Amino acid sequence: MKDTQPNATRLVPHEKLAAITSLMALGASFDGSFHSQKDLGIKIDGRLNGNVVFDTGGTIHIGASGQVENTKLEADYIFIEGKVTGSVIARKALEISGTATVVGDVTYHETMDIHPRARLRGKVEYQGDLEAPRSA
Repeated sequence: MKDTQPNATRLVPHEKLAAITSLMALGASFDGSFHSQKDLGIKIDGRLNGNVVFDTGGTIHIGASGQVENTKLEADYIFIEGKVTGSVIARKALEISGTATVVGDVTYHETMDIHPRARLRGKVEYQGDLEAPRSA
């Protein structure tokens, strides 16, 4: 059985991941979409064919065993350890770990971190203000 504990994060706040209360368990499969207007969180360790969208706030954690296909992921914080096929939109922070595979377009508004050995095939686009001063 795969370890369901997250890799150490470098960008997505640990307290955001620890506050996640919704889980799609390893071995579970779901076809459909998850949508929320509230600042919630979800971790996916199983297989999802569909979207996960938070209109405001939100934390999405795709665990190392998670597989998300034909999707749009959108939230303030997104941490990917598994496999995602589709578009990814992170409004605050996007982190792609060394165990992750992402096939599709990635958009981020503030910060992004791609760990060594991560696999990414698609377009990466920064949507923030290019003229804004950079924070340390």
